Amino acid sequence: MDIPGAIAATAALGTAAFGLVDAAKAFWGGPSNFGFGFIRECLAPFAAALAVVDADGTHGHDAFLSTLRANWLNGVPMADQKAAAKALIHLGLTSRSAEPLARATGLDAARLTALAAKIDAGQPLDPDEVTMFGRFDAIVSAKLDTGFERADQRYRNAAKALAFGVAVVLGLAGARAVGADPMEGMLVGIVATPLAPVAKDLTSSLAAAAKAVRSVKRQG
Repeated sequence: MDIPGAIAATAALGTAAFGLVDAAKAFWGGPSNFGFGFIRECLAPFAAALAVVDADGTHGHDAFLSTLRANWLNGVPMADQKAAAKALIHLGLTSRSAEPLARATGLDAARLTALAAKIDAGQPLDPDEVTMFGRFDAIVSAKLDTGFERADQRYRNAAKALAFGVAVVLGLAGARAVGADPMEGMLVGIVATPLAPVAKDLTSSLAAAAKAVRSVKRQG
């Protein structure tokens, strides 16, 4: 039995399943929509800052969420998405939004408002205010990291689950096409999904092991 060939063929089925799932993104984002709810949730406490970013203070939050959702669906690097979100939250830190942002971050509202007023006026910050801004930045970063990481995990798990289902269907269809036992086709589909990402390494390892065994047999 050609074990490396069987592994490669099974992995190809897994890759095809992942490819079909990825192609579904052409339909309103498809599986890419999974996970964005966590991003929306982590940004909700900073709605006041995102609204201030807009000129009239009413549409900034929704407009930014639409932009961020487009970036998420298009697969923009996560670090860039988080950096854009944090930059706009910083930009939206004003004396008007300081109080709700203080509640969102657990910081002292009066001190954060005074800091925001200085930023509005273009005045230099004293050391205590620099420390306060650093704490604000760290808390915002932590909340964004949590939201984006949970979103990425949900997307990955959903994509794997969809690929698993597609692989099983393809395995059953392949078994029917060649007249094999449907259970064998189902088993191949089940194995194909987790095998696809590591197939190259596993096939190479088995090939190397087989070569080593043949070498030992020849020497013996």
